Amino acid sequence: MENTTEKGAKFGLDLLEAIRISAGTVQSFLVSLMQPGWRLYQVLIILGLAVLCFGLHKFSGHLLQNWVRSREGWKAWQLRMIVQIRRRLGLLWYALLGWSVWLVMQEVTWPSRSYLIGLAATLATAWAFIGFSARLVRNRFLRRAVTWGLWIYVTLFYLNISDEVSLFLDRIAISVGDFRLSMLTLIVAAVVIGTLFTLARLVSNTTAATIRKNEDISPSMQVLAVKAVQIGLYGFAFFAGIKAVGIDLTGLAVLTGAIGVGLGFGLQKVISNLVSGVIILLDKSIKPGDVISLGDTFGWIQTLGARYASVVTRDGKEYLIPNEDLITGQVVNWSHSNDFVRLDIYFGTSYDDDPHEVRRLAIEAAKSADRVLSHRPPVCHVVGFGDSSVDYILRFWIKDPTGGLTNIRGNVYLALWDIFKENNISIPFPQREVRMLGGTGKQNFGDDAPAPEPEEDAPAEKDDKAPDT
Repeated sequence: MENTTEKGAKFGLDLLEAIRISAGTVQSFLVSLMQPGWRLYQVLIILGLAVLCFGLHKFSGHLLQNWVRSREGWKAWQLRMIVQIRRRLGLLWYALLGWSVWLVMQEVTWPSRSYLIGLAATLATAWAFIGFSARLVRNRFLRRAVTWGLWIYVTLFYLNISDEVSLFLDRIAISVGDFRLSMLTLIVAAVVIGTLFTLARLVSNTTAATIRKNEDISPSMQVLAVKAVQIGLYGFAFFAGIKAVGIDLTGLAVLTGAIGVGLGFGLQKVISNLVSGVIILLDKSIKPGDVISLGDTFGWIQTLGARYASVVTRDGKEYLIPNEDLITGQVVNWSHSNDFVRLDIYFGTSYDDDPHEVRRLAIEAAKSADRVLSHRPPVCHVVGFGDSSVDYILRFWIKDPTGGLTNIRGNVYLALWDIFKENNISIPFPQREVRMLGGTGKQNFGDDAPAPEPEEDAPAEKDDKAPDT
């Protein structure tokens, strides 16, 4: 307890001493500005350049926006670059004008009389460079953290106070036994991990593009290889960043194991989907581009993710199906081993039509439709004698289920309709005949009048199905 109190008192004294020294430095600098001299003149020049560059930022930004709007056919990355330039026009103008003034003053007066102007131009150039370079970090929060961290570090570095600030941040620490974690360590870890994550993303994107271009690797193995590379690179970046700043994770092994067990029980479904995704990629039962049916969902596998598969239907809807459902459920893969698909169409014709002629015409109609394979010729069979028609089944093959199934069935039905109409083949449909009982005149019945009783010798209603002739 006494040791902890002594550490707290020492930390408080160090903090007060750092604040006192910083306040004294700032005070002496402000006092020097109150006296006429080149230091005051340089500060006024810096402020004047800031006001001028603010106006130039507004004016040139408006001109750049109008110029871009007059252009057509620009790519997305070009437009994003223009947006980033427009946001940083003030810094770019300040860097340009600041270095120009500094060069002029280097020639016409002593170098010490333009030191602050050169420092301001250097900071503006560094801030602009950091702003553009930070766009490589995709994550918005991480990008902002890296940007502000680098801005602060560059500022402290060029002001020659980075060592003092580092020493101050290192004193702000938490110590538990042999474990010590300071504010400086956390900041360095965030910067190192962010940088390594950015490099890992660039390497993984390059590797993924190379893997996807290799036609010798199946689509499912391409997805698995890309996921493995990403997990490996990001995992290496994280642990390398932790080790680079000197954080020892061996003391947290027991705690990490306990947390892992708890997460395992709480995230059973998530882990099941992850394992199912790996199994799907390994056994190649489903791969991107396959046409599948799962329940009422019929569509194309667009992507295979770590947790779900994206299935796009013909009407543009995108279903996110968990990988576990693809493993445990009954899935119809229309293009698993090959792309050949047989479709069946049922129809009926009148008993007055010759079934041999009907079969011949049906096969001819199927052959005339697009996408129907000729080397696997259609066949037509009689499957029964119905109440009002002779029933047939027409079977044909296609090789492109990705082109849709409903549309090819519709085309074959239209071909059947046309060829039957040309050859006077009738397609029967049920007909209902209604006979009115009693007299043919109109009768009005009141609310209290009884309904007329049917005559004893009157025939009953009759439903009759007859072919359409």
